Amino acid sequence: MQPQPSAIMAQTQAFDIDCTACPRLASFLRETRALYPAYYARPVPAFGPLDARLLVVGLAPGKHGANATGRPFTGDYAGILLYQTLFDTGFSNQARADRPDDGLELYDCRVTNAVRCLPPANKPSASEVNNCSRFLGYDLAATPSGGIVLALGRIAHEAVVRCEGYRLRDYPFAHGARHRLSRRRTLLDSYHCSRYNTQTRRLTAAMFYDVLCDARALLSAAKA
Repeated sequence: MQPQPSAIMAQTQAFDIDCTACPRLASFLRETRALYPAYYARPVPAFGPLDARLLVVGLAPGKHGANATGRPFTGDYAGILLYQTLFDTGFSNQARADRPDDGLELYDCRVTNAVRCLPPANKPSASEVNNCSRFLGYDLAATPSGGIVLALGRIAHEAVVRCEGYRLRDYPFAHGARHRLSRRRTLLDSYHCSRYNTQTRRLTAAMFYDVLCDARALLSAAKA
């Protein structure tokens, strides 16, 4: 199915560290900075080369992870499985992500979030996801033809689908599912690598590894 015209994709923006478009999130960040003066506590930029063929899209910065360190999935529980698996599948130079100066490099991979600011209770509103879409749209537009977008969780999946101008009903979320996007790119779905999902074994390390292997295989086939 051809995508519908998307106002979001036409109004993309690289990043704005001073963004206050969402009053609730801006207020929560101010409160967080007051409680944790050493934390980054600002909108978190994407990490990795802009022209990477694999774009990993999470939900939002974790309070004591990316919100503290200023780098996606760095210093929190969800990042343990993500960066270990990226290393295991050849997308990074090391398996750990503890702090921004730890020497981590991503290979042909970029990591971002659907929402760039820490949301209360880790639950952004629909309007907050929509407000942040211009930043996600920028990263999506930069993902090359034949590339892969890996959505971690339903909210990230739906944010990508909306940014691309497709209808959600035509792109149902399911772990391990593949969806064709514009410019020969593929959207892959995975359950989010959160503490809750891994501890309840809704998502296992083997399941997540299989999804990243699928991404690697698709990229290899596209390059051949």
